[in-house]
Amino acid sequence: MNRDYLKKFMGYLTTGVLLASVLGGCAQKQPDASSLEGTQVQQETGEQGILSVTYVKAPLNVPSIVEKEKGIFAGQFEEKGFDVAYSDLTTGPEQTQALASGDIQFLNAVGATSVILSASNGADIKIISMYSRSPQAFKLFSADDTIQSPEDLRGKKVAGPKGTILHELLAAYLKSAGMTEADIEFLAMGIPDSQAALAGGSVDAALLAGPTAYQMEKDGFHVVTDGEGLTDATIVTATSQKFQKEHPDLVEAFLQAQKETLDFMEGNYEEAVAMTAKETELDEEAVKEMYELYDFDMEIQDSDIQAMEETAQFMLDTGMIEQEVDIQGLLLN
Repeated sequence: MNRDYLKKFMGYLTTGVLLASVLGGCAQKQPDASSLEGTQVQQETGEQGILSVTYVKAPLNVPSIVEKEKGIFAGQFEEKGFDVAYSDLTTGPEQTQALASGDIQFLNAVGATSVILSASNGADIKIISMYSRSPQAFKLFSADDTIQSPEDLRGKKVAGPKGTILHELLAAYLKSAGMTEADIEFLAMGIPDSQAALAGGSVDAALLAGPTAYQMEKDGFHVVTDGEGLTDATIVTATSQKFQKEHPDLVEAFLQAQKETLDFMEGNYEEAVAMTAKETELDEEAVKEMYELYDFDMEIQDSDIQAMEETAQFMLDTGMIEQEVDIQGLLLN
């Protein structure tokens, strides 16, 4: 391995490690109690207390970055007598467990896969609004540009995070040619390991997303497919039914803050890009290029419900969940 290749390989590894824990829904292992230390909400501080909200900035969660920078949640909740605390729990299972325990009140960007999994296990979780849709930001890569179709993957080694949007993308891509996962050798591993395995040549293809995917494409790796037409890559916001019933005014304040954030982004594009570039350590041109892949409309559309129903069916078919989940029943009334 020459020096330039080694430098590039280590760059992939470092980028992947930073991204590993931040893709909502990309981790399956449930955290133990020790992983939640430091996230407990002190309910008796301040006039009313502290509201804990998740802060997930990757893959390119512009609304979260803008909201925190501008203090929009703080402004909305201060009027209700609450302070805001940002949780550093970023993986889907950690977030949904903390919501169930009451340590977090609002999940601001959580994968639909994680919400569905939590609901299937009997947890009290409700979807408040949409956060984003970004099918083109989720991609299947190969170093071999002759891999042009699902059939070209037959018998090949494909790495990626199991039980995630990326896994759903792969299953849908194979299904489009009448194939299943049994027709390939699927290696379940996180994004950093998948990226490193592809760069090192130990797998034929890898499922990647966000800045990791952006960098791999810039470095000349072949994009076999993205999620367009295969998955909507649905990310949502959530709370519990219990919290909503006890504090409907706070849920309304959350929605108002989300709308205020999106309005700011629409009216101050360059400033939003600059904030995101600074927070993610990407250059502004990279942010602008990636920004175009995201739809941050917060309204829940019929197409979103259909996409989540398809995700729930995928999870049931692959054994990720054992109980059917009623998506309409997950929507906060």
